[in-house]
Amino acid sequence: MDRRQALGGIAALAAGLGATPLTHAQVAGGKPVRILVGYAAGGAVDIIARTLGQQLQTSLGQPVVIENKPGAGTNLAMRALIDSPPDGSTLMLAANALAANVSLYQPPPYDLGRDVTSVSLVGRVPVVLAVSATAEWPHFNAWLAAARARPRSVTYATPGNGSTPHLAVELFTHTAGVDLVHVPYKGGSQAINDLLGGHVQAVAVNALEVQPHVKSGKLRVLAVMTPRRSGIFPDVPTVAELGFPGFEASVWYGIIGPRGLPAPLVTRLHGDIQRALGVDDVKQRLASAGGEVVPGSTDMFAALVASERTRYEKLIRAARIQPD
Repeated sequence: MDRRQALGGIAALAAGLGATPLTHAQVAGGKPVRILVGYAAGGAVDIIARTLGQQLQTSLGQPVVIENKPGAGTNLAMRALIDSPPDGSTLMLAANALAANVSLYQPPPYDLGRDVTSVSLVGRVPVVLAVSATAEWPHFNAWLAAARARPRSVTYATPGNGSTPHLAVELFTHTAGVDLVHVPYKGGSQAINDLLGGHVQAVAVNALEVQPHVKSGKLRVLAVMTPRRSGIFPDVPTVAELGFPGFEASVWYGIIGPRGLPAPLVTRLHGDIQRALGVDDVKQRLASAGGEVVPGSTDMFAALVASERTRYEKLIRAARIQPD
């Protein structure tokens, strides 16, 4: 071995020692990575998953496929995730149902501490309360006054029993001391259609679903339930602004994996997701879906899921909410 070969060997050894196992290795051995979505295509979760997946495909250097598996309140998609190998080949973009379903369904369909690995929070989309543009209530306080004056006289529709908008309004009714009549549907579009048809008086859904109807002048948003005003409805006040300081109820989204996902792989995926969330195009596309990017650590996401589980458990028991 001559001097040049020896120096080349030392350099290669040093590079190998300095590299982490996942610096150059492909996730799941280079196989396509699928991101499960527990909802039908075209909704807010699906749009966000496809936006994120497209950017991750670039950073991972391998195909990322979005797979919609709606049904059973996202439990079908959760089962597919839990049954997948912990190699990064299967992830899921989960929302609030992840934390709520362990209390909503009995027996619990999964164990959050045992079956799920938190990877990264992605963002939030506000839940909004909307009425027909011709409704008798010009603003939120008028709607609230009517609900207080005549208990159980005001109806509101949601995408279903135990859905995030349903739980958000239940949380508000407990906070405000009002008694409303809940009318559950099999999705936000059906709920909105019946509001437009005059069959219900209000609707609680995510901001994305009402946006086109607000633009067309058919619906009016009375309030948003996030801590800050929505970027797509900047003139609409928050519930907190309207006399309920600290009130918050929003749809959050995050990437999870099956149990046993190795820590180095979680770190790799978290880093790629965080970088994707910093890309202007991703921010803009999430904003167009009514959401906002929420970067943060894996521990922050895990803490959010745990706190939401506790909050939903108390609310579901107190309100005796049952799944559809």
